[in-house]
This record gives sequence, structure tokens and C-alpha cells, in this order.
Amino acid sequence: MKFRISDRKARSEFARAGVQLTTETVSIHGFRLHYVKTGKDTLPTLFFIHGSPGGWDAFSRYLKDSALLDRFRMVAIDRPGFGYSEFGSARNLEQQSVIISPLLARLANGQPAYIVGHSLGGPMALRLAIDNAGYFTGIVLLAGSLDPEEEKPEKWRPFLYKTPLKYLVPGAFRPSNQELWYLKKDLLRLREDLYQVRCAVHILHGGKDNMVPVGNAWYARRMLINASRVDVTILPEANHFIPWTHFEKIRQVLLDLHP
Repeated sequence: MKFRISDRKARSEFARAGVQLTTETVSIHGFRLHYVKTGKDTLPTLFFIHGSPGGWDAFSRYLKDSALLDRFRMVAIDRPGFGYSEFGSARNLEQQSVIISPLLARLANGQPAYIVGHSLGGPMALRLAIDNAGYFTGIVLLAGSLDPEEEKPEKWRPFLYKTPLKYLVPGAFRPSNQELWYLKKDLLRLREDLYQVRCAVHILHGGKDNMVPVGNAWYARRMLINASRVDVTILPEANHFIPWTHFEKIRQVLLDLHP
């Protein structure tokens, strides 16, 4: 229920697939941030940001893919509070950006960089793009949770992290519950800054997503008024889990980012 895999086991699994996986934990502002990397350091970079709950290994299949490895260095991050990034200690999107942004600077190699976010990783990707102006050449939003009006007022959530009831919440669902309580306010603040996104944005969303309604995709297209382009692809029969159910389609979108 912690949605994580040990570095040793992950490196072994990747090695069996013929791919070298680099794992690292860095200290940023006193916070221990964990990430993994595949591919050549001289190539353009694809950053992957998981949803809630989750961990970097949500994108394992992409990190192993030979076609993507030919074109990209790929980096997947355990967002703060998840995986091996101080598990259980949730933070809002702005606080997470403060922690993750120095890693982006550290990994900059003079090549284009792109960022992919699934679900809550979508607004996290946009937050990072805004807070690191000019860093990303493109953004890919997969079933991104972006519209604050789509977030229901779930007033029960604080009872599951501010009271002893939190000890009944298993694994990664505990920090997930906390950050989802923050999310509506995070999205309201993000809305005020979306005009600052200037790179290309590619949106893919399931037409039958009952966790993050498809209206989020149209909201993003409407609000990203200064993006160089906004492409929206609705997958009519798809649900919320498109990174896994529509791998080939998403892989092609990623390959097209940097032909």
C-alpha cells in the first residue's frame, strides 16, 4: 500500500530488461528527494510526475522503452511524501515545487526538457513549468486534475489526517488524503498563474474518466492562453488510467515531442 519499490529491486528488474537504472536521493533544503534516471545524459530530458497516491515506478514501462531511450534521458521523481521522498510527509503543490525545482537545475544539460504529469501530477507539472520559466519546451498532461470547480468540497478529509483516525488510513493513502485536501486551494492559486505557461502543451484525457472528469481538459485549453500551442486528445472509451491502458498512444505523443 506504499506504492513503492526498493532501489535494489528496481535496478535488478531494469537490468533484466537490459536497461541501466540510476537511483539517487538528494538533499534539498534539508529534504531528502528521491528520483531515478535512465538513458544518456547528453540527450533531451523527459521528466515524469506521478499522481496521488503513487511513485516513480508508475512510469517504469516508459523508462524501459527502447524507442524513448533512443531519444531521451528520462527522469521519474517520487513527489514529496511518496515513495522514498520522506514518505508520509505531504505538502501542497507550491511547497513541492520549492523542493523539486533545484533538482531541475541540477539535471539541466543544455538540451530541451519536457515534463509529463498524470492526474495530480498534471497541476504539479504546470506549477513546475511556471516556477521555472523557460525550462520546459513542452508539457504533457495525462488526465490532469486542473479545474478547481471540479474539485468537490470533501470536508471529511481533515478528519483523516488531523485526528487519530489517520492511523487507520493505509500506506500512501495517508499523504494522498492530505494533499488532496490542499488541492482545491492549490488549483485556485494555479489558475491565477496559468497565463505564464508559454511552451507547447499536449493534453490527453479519457472520455469516461470518472475520477478526474474530462471537463478538466477543456478547462486547461481555455486557460492556457499564452501557450505556444495546446493540443487536446480525448480517448473516448478510456478511464483515468491512461498511462497504462494507452501506452502506445502516449509513447507516440512523447516521441513526437522531439522528432
